[in-house]
Amino acid sequence: METPPRHLFVAGATGATGRTLMRQALARGVPVIAHVRPKSASSDLAKEWPRKAVVELSDGETLIEMMSGYTTVLQLIGTMRKRFDAGDTYETSDIGTTRQLVEAAKRAGVDHFVLLSSMGAGRPVGAYLKAKAEAERLVRESGIPWTIVRPPAFEGEYHEPPSLLRVFSRLPLLGKLRPIHLEQLAAVLLRVSEKRGPLNTVLEGNSLWAEVDATGVKPPVTP
Repeated sequence: METPPRHLFVAGATGATGRTLMRQALARGVPVIAHVRPKSASSDLAKEWPRKAVVELSDGETLIEMMSGYTTVLQLIGTMRKRFDAGDTYETSDIGTTRQLVEAAKRAGVDHFVLLSSMGAGRPVGAYLKAKAEAERLVRESGIPWTIVRPPAFEGEYHEPPSLLRVFSRLPLLGKLRPIHLEQLAAVLLRVSEKRGPLNTVLEGNSLWAEVDATGVKPPVTP
């Protein structure tokens, strides 16, 4: 049975992955709206997007209203330790935002929740992966059909994976650990959102790279 057209609500649209996904979606004419916090609404980047949901995630009723009519929520929000001085924490940026989006999505009638997580969240060690695991739990227990994407290290834009990881990932048994380019990651997130699946599945390692291959997107060639 053919999946009806999907309408995507992108949380985390101003981040590196979100910006890449928005560019790909708009270039292909995918119906998409970018969630933007009010303080970022007048930025040059946000001005380029034809549809924006300008709302704080803490404003639940307005968030539900803006999410209504969209079939899929992509949760791409996360933080890094270097942003802790600016007030970010794993609890507020990874767990709290997921909780707010899940609650709004349930009330708005969303039928697919796509979460960007991280490789290692299945057996979390350390605060970062434990936060990712808790965000995954919130999504799995939401009652909304879900897809969780656990990429390895990113590359592209300001992301540069450790050089040793590149060496190890060339070994046959460790190929699934090779860094994923932001262009490939965004393409996978779009693919699973547009086809609404695989549902209730974690994409990690070989299953993630199978989706990358299905997109046909190759990492850009650097000079």
